[in-house]
Amino acid sequence: MEMDQETQAKIQELQSYEQNLQALLMQKQAFQMELSETENALKEITSSNEDVFKIVGNIMIKSDKNKIEEDLRKKKDLMDLRLKSIEKQEADLAKQADELKKEVMKKIK
Repeated sequence: MEMDQETQAKIQELQSYEQNLQALLMQKQAFQMELSETENALKEITSSNEDVFKIVGNIMIKSDKNKIEEDLRKKKDLMDLRLKSIEKQEADLAKQADELKKEVMKKIK
């Protein structure tokens, strides 16, 4: 069965959407892992009454607990924003891909 060039172009575009979705999912997973690590660190710091240390390069230095806690909260907020942004991009891209897929399927049948 021969497909016209427009249909072939739409199939390539759909493949591009799928690749972009895959890349977004990998980014999302990385941010979720980083967010989880940040939340765990924040929980440990808030429940600890001991000295707090921060790793800088190859050394560990004693740091102010409140400053570290504030930095972790800011990092958590940033990760939350990035995740929401990625989820919105993911939803938009998935919607576009689904519409294009329906369009291609109509032409193929």
